[in-house]
Amino acid sequence: MEKVKIEKDIKVFYVTAPSFPEGIKEATDKLHSLFPFSHERKIFGMSRPENGGAIIYRAAAEEMEKGEAGRLGCETLIVKKGNYVSLTVNDFRKDPMKIKKAFDMLLTEPNLDPQGYCVEWYATDREAVKCMIRLDE
Repeated sequence: MEKVKIEKDIKVFYVTAPSFPEGIKEATDKLHSLFPFSHERKIFGMSRPENGGAIIYRAAAEEMEKGEAGRLGCETLIVKKGNYVSLTVNDFRKDPMKIKKAFDMLLTEPNLDPQGYCVEWYATDREAVKCMIRLDE
Protein backbone atom coordinates (compact mmCIF):
# COMPACT_ATOMS: atom_id res chain seq x y z
CA MET A 1 0.00 0.00 0.00
CA GLU A 2 1.08 3.53 -0.62
CA LYS A 3 0.02 6.98 0.53
CA VAL A 4 -1.27 9.51 -1.99
CA LYS A 5 -1.84 13.19 -1.25
CA ILE A 6 -4.52 15.11 -3.12
CA GLU A 7 -3.45 18.74 -2.83
CA LYS A 8 -6.81 20.41 -3.49
CA ASP A 9 -10.48 19.50 -3.59
CA ILE A 10 -11.66 18.16 -6.96
CA LYS A 11 -15.25 19.00 -7.90
CA VAL A 12 -16.85 16.19 -9.88
CA PHE A 13 -20.22 15.55 -11.48
CA TYR A 14 -21.63 12.05 -11.51
CA VAL A 15 -24.10 9.45 -12.70
CA THR A 16 -25.42 7.09 -10.02
CA ALA A 17 -25.46 3.40 -10.85
CA PRO A 18 -28.96 1.86 -10.64
CA SER A 19 -27.47 -1.07 -8.69
CA PHE A 20 -24.15 -2.24 -7.32
CA PRO A 21 -22.11 -3.83 -8.75
CA GLU A 22 -24.30 -4.78 -11.72
CA GLY A 23 -25.11 -1.18 -12.71
CA ILE A 24 -21.55 0.15 -12.78
CA LYS A 25 -21.10 -0.27 -16.56
CA GLU A 26 -24.44 1.42 -17.27
CA ALA A 27 -23.51 4.44 -15.12
CA THR A 28 -20.02 4.65 -16.62
CA ASP A 29 -21.34 4.45 -20.19
CA LYS A 30 -23.90 7.20 -19.48
CA LEU A 31 -21.26 9.42 -17.88
CA HIS A 32 -18.92 9.07 -20.86
CA SER A 33 -21.74 9.90 -23.28
CA LEU A 34 -22.05 13.37 -21.69
CA PHE A 35 -18.70 14.82 -22.79
CA PRO A 36 -15.88 14.24 -25.30
CA PHE A 37 -12.83 12.30 -24.14
CA SER A 38 -9.98 14.42 -22.79
CA HIS A 39 -6.66 13.36 -21.26
CA GLU A 40 -6.94 16.40 -18.97
CA ARG A 41 -10.21 15.32 -17.32
CA LYS A 42 -9.92 13.11 -14.24
CA ILE A 43 -12.35 10.17 -14.12
CA PHE A 44 -13.45 8.51 -10.88
CA GLY A 45 -15.66 5.82 -9.45
CA MET A 46 -16.93 6.68 -5.96
CA SER A 47 -18.78 4.31 -3.67
CA ARG A 48 -19.76 3.87 -0.05
CA PRO A 49 -22.58 2.38 2.01
CA GLU A 50 -25.54 4.75 2.35
CA ASN A 51 -29.18 4.66 3.45
CA GLY A 52 -28.87 1.78 5.85
CA GLY A 53 -25.96 -0.08 4.32
CA ALA A 54 -26.51 -0.57 0.57
CA ILE A 55 -23.46 0.46 -1.47
CA ILE A 56 -24.15 3.39 -3.80
CA TYR A 57 -21.78 3.74 -6.78
CA ARG A 58 -21.26 6.96 -8.70
CA ALA A 59 -19.35 7.20 -11.99
CA ALA A 60 -17.77 10.66 -11.80
CA ALA A 61 -15.78 13.12 -13.89
CA GLU A 62 -13.91 16.26 -12.96
CA GLU A 63 -15.82 19.45 -13.69
CA MET A 64 -13.59 21.31 -16.14
CA GLU A 65 -15.47 24.62 -16.20
CA LYS A 66 -17.79 26.32 -13.74
CA GLY A 67 -21.42 25.29 -14.24
CA GLU A 68 -20.62 22.30 -16.45
CA ALA A 69 -22.42 19.85 -14.13
CA GLY A 70 -25.62 21.90 -14.22
CA ARG A 71 -25.56 22.16 -18.01
CA LEU A 72 -25.22 18.39 -18.20
CA GLY A 73 -28.02 17.81 -15.68
CA CYS A 74 -25.73 16.20 -13.11
CA GLU A 75 -25.25 16.54 -9.39
CA THR A 76 -21.81 17.18 -7.89
CA LEU A 77 -19.54 15.84 -5.17
CA ILE A 78 -16.08 16.75 -3.94
CA VAL A 79 -13.10 14.41 -3.94
CA LYS A 80 -11.66 15.92 -0.78
CA LYS A 81 -8.07 17.03 -0.53
CA GLY A 82 -5.95 15.15 1.95
CA ASN A 83 -4.02 11.96 2.46
CA TYR A 84 -5.28 8.69 1.02
CA VAL A 85 -4.18 5.11 1.40
CA SER A 86 -3.92 3.60 -2.07
CA LEU A 87 -3.32 0.49 -4.16
CA THR A 88 -2.82 0.48 -7.92
CA VAL A 89 -4.69 -2.26 -9.78
CA ASN A 90 -3.35 -3.24 -13.21
CA ASP A 91 -5.35 -5.01 -15.95
CA PHE A 92 -8.60 -4.42 -14.04
CA ARG A 93 -10.73 -4.97 -17.17
CA LYS A 94 -9.53 -8.57 -17.35
CA ASP A 95 -10.54 -9.22 -13.73
CA PRO A 96 -12.85 -6.56 -12.22
CA MET A 97 -12.77 -8.46 -8.91
CA LYS A 98 -9.22 -7.13 -8.45
CA ILE A 99 -10.79 -3.76 -7.55
CA LYS A 100 -12.95 -5.34 -4.85
CA LYS A 101 -9.94 -7.18 -3.45
CA ALA A 102 -7.93 -3.95 -3.35
CA PHE A 103 -10.68 -2.15 -1.43
CA ASP A 104 -11.05 -5.11 0.94
CA MET A 105 -7.36 -4.65 1.79
CA LEU A 106 -7.59 -0.86 2.05
CA LEU A 107 -10.61 -1.07 4.37
CA THR A 108 -8.44 -2.85 6.95
CA GLU A 109 -6.33 0.30 7.40
CA PRO A 110 -6.80 2.21 10.67
CA ASN A 111 -7.86 5.88 10.72
CA LEU A 112 -10.02 5.91 7.59
CA ASP A 113 -12.31 8.91 7.11
CA PRO A 114 -15.69 7.64 8.39
CA GLN A 115 -17.46 9.88 5.84
CA GLY A 116 -15.05 9.03 3.04
CA TYR A 117 -15.60 7.23 -0.22
CA CYS A 118 -13.89 4.29 -1.82
CA VAL A 119 -12.41 6.16 -4.78
CA GLU A 120 -11.29 4.62 -8.05
CA TRP A 121 -9.10 7.09 -9.94
CA TYR A 122 -8.80 6.26 -13.62
CA ALA A 123 -5.86 8.62 -14.02
CA THR A 124 -4.82 7.44 -17.48
CA ASP A 125 -6.31 5.65 -20.44
CA ARG A 126 -4.17 2.61 -19.61
CA GLU A 127 -5.43 -0.50 -17.89
CA ALA A 128 -4.59 0.73 -14.39
CA VAL A 129 -6.73 2.29 -11.67
CA LYS A 130 -5.75 3.75 -8.30
CA CYS A 131 -8.02 2.50 -5.52
CA MET A 132 -7.97 4.99 -2.65
CA ILE A 133 -9.65 5.76 0.67
CA ARG A 134 -9.15 9.06 2.47
CA LEU A 135 -7.52 8.97 5.86
CA ASP A 136 -9.15 10.75 8.81
CA GLU A 137 -7.19 13.85 9.77
